[in-house]
Amino acid sequence: MSEESIRTYLGSVERQLAADGCQPRWDQLGGAPVLVGRRADFRMRWMATKLHLFTVAAAVPEITVPVVEDFTSRVLTYAKENKGGLPVGMQTGVAAFPVLVSDRVDPAAMAWAEEKQRNRFAYFARPVVVDTTHRYVGFYSGTPMVGAAYASHLVDKANLYFRAADVG
Repeated sequence: MSEESIRTYLGSVERQLAADGCQPRWDQLGGAPVLVGRRADFRMRWMATKLHLFTVAAAVPEITVPVVEDFTSRVLTYAKENKGGLPVGMQTGVAAFPVLVSDRVDPAAMAWAEEKQRNRFAYFARPVVVDTTHRYVGFYSGTPMVGAAYASHLVDKANLYFRAADVG
């Protein structure tokens, strides 16, 4: 697989985000180009809260556990700084999909992404690891204790944005 398959995948994710009203755009995070999509949804069944969902995707040379951990932390900080509106925890929450795409993926990094949701107060992330060599997309698809009300919504969005995208 090549850089072309990685670009193709990111282009496909960009189209999926646009089709779902996320207004994708390219930005910088830590000096590197990232694809950013954002949407906000309100549901009464979420205890009348609004969930701000950020998707931040980047191509990297290799995905390891330290790389995905660091990227997840930076994406959560980015989401917090760019949310606007009411403070988190006051009828509003923030979820993020930190997405890393590469043709070199450490299996431990894939397992880390699939293991669990990563939480901070009123913020949480579901890291996504995309292995273009093996055409595999990994992310947590369970129901955690924190943020359980949003679980099916997030799994649906992850399937739409990442599994429906062209992995090469």
